[in-house]
Amino acid sequence: MSPPVAPPGWSRWLVPPAALSVHLSIGQAYAWSVFKPPLESALGLSGTQSALPFQLAIVMLGLSAAFGGTLVERNGPRWAMTVSLVCFSSGFLISALGATTEQYWLIVLGYGFVGGTGLGIGYISPVSTLIKWFPDRPGAATGIAIMGFGGGALIASPWSAQMLKAFGSDSSGIALAFLVHGLSYAVFMTLGVLLVRVPRGGVPRGAVPREGTPAVSGPDALDGAPAAPAAVLAAPGPLDGVQVSARAAVRTPQFWLLWVVLCMNVTAGIGILEKAAPMITDFFADSSTPVTASAAAGFVALLSAANMAGRIGWSSASDVIGRKNVYRIYLGAGALMYALIAWLGDSSKPLFVLAALVILSFYGGGFATIPAYLKDLFGTHQVGAIHGRLLTAWSTAGVLGPLIVNRIADHQEAAGRHGSSLYGLSFMIMIGLLAVGFVANEFVRPVHARHHVPAPREAADVARQQPESA
Repeated sequence: MSPPVAPPGWSRWLVPPAALSVHLSIGQAYAWSVFKPPLESALGLSGTQSALPFQLAIVMLGLSAAFGGTLVERNGPRWAMTVSLVCFSSGFLISALGATTEQYWLIVLGYGFVGGTGLGIGYISPVSTLIKWFPDRPGAATGIAIMGFGGGALIASPWSAQMLKAFGSDSSGIALAFLVHGLSYAVFMTLGVLLVRVPRGGVPRGAVPREGTPAVSGPDALDGAPAAPAAVLAAPGPLDGVQVSARAAVRTPQFWLLWVVLCMNVTAGIGILEKAAPMITDFFADSSTPVTASAAAGFVALLSAANMAGRIGWSSASDVIGRKNVYRIYLGAGALMYALIAWLGDSSKPLFVLAALVILSFYGGGFATIPAYLKDLFGTHQVGAIHGRLLTAWSTAGVLGPLIVNRIADHQEAAGRHGSSLYGLSFMIMIGLLAVGFVANEFVRPVHARHHVPAPREAADVARQQPESA
């Protein structure tokens, strides 16, 4: 499947909706908790067992993004979105079969392995395309799409709950809900497959040119737009023109520093997100106004909204204040928010909620800003493949964050503690991890020239010199 090239007159603003159709669909992963209680009741599962499909899906997300990133760059966004559609929808259909036959391993295989593969390919599918369409606003462009992944649960959570209420929460009702999910998401994701396009070359129509760059016209000036700069457009910065291959990128310290930064930021956010409802209930269990189950569910919805808003808000801010500065905010202010919750959170519900919302906005913003950070450091040459490899940090954090919070809470409860004391130690660990990420971000520097892909003129000079030296 060859990448679909935009025809003359094609608006670049049609590409974010294409990306959103995929990301809003695969963002259903954050609503998996809706299926946990019914599965536990219908199939006799423990809480740990019912979490397996989600955990495997997050692991497969990182692995498929890492190993499939180069294929996405080679074959284009339409191929990637198609693969994501097939895997993600098939995962639900396999899960429906598993629920009907009460074979839980099929649900783990379908949702976790097959569907998780679709998550990873779908997550990275629009990233490099959006950066090429919006070289003047890479943070905002990727934030718009990745916002959909954070906000997918706002749609999927109440929708899934209503289906389970209508169909029943036994194995047949769960199977029918899985079936409806698989078919509905296939239709919705098809819109993105049909709509996505790649630029024809030159400068996309509507991009803001930088001063001091040569202009081109004719076929390289897209869509009949006025003369535009021939250089790749980017936010002002010292790394303009740098291009690094995915293979070379993973050999640089910058890649691994950003891996640590992303892993620490995600670990901190998912530590709250995965246990949000029981956490706020535990914190105020001994107060005069304990948190009800419905209020805890509302808190989870607020966190999803903050996750979504952070993806577009903070990533857009990074286009103005810079990637390193915005990650200083994520990591530094995130540590401060965790400290406020640990020391003062049980004394004030508004303080607890506000601090948690800020942390989740940083969690979402970190995901949305990282593609633009990679573009600044490594260029657009293979940014999708590089991004895919970096998402292995998400796989690690998806295991690390819940493990820290749940294991320590279980240990503290076994020791006779309760309330906010269940989480104090884990919050201190999160503060330490954020500090590690903050330090790693400070060490990020421009990539050394030896890792750069030679410019066409330089490559031609090298080729001419080789016969002479022979």
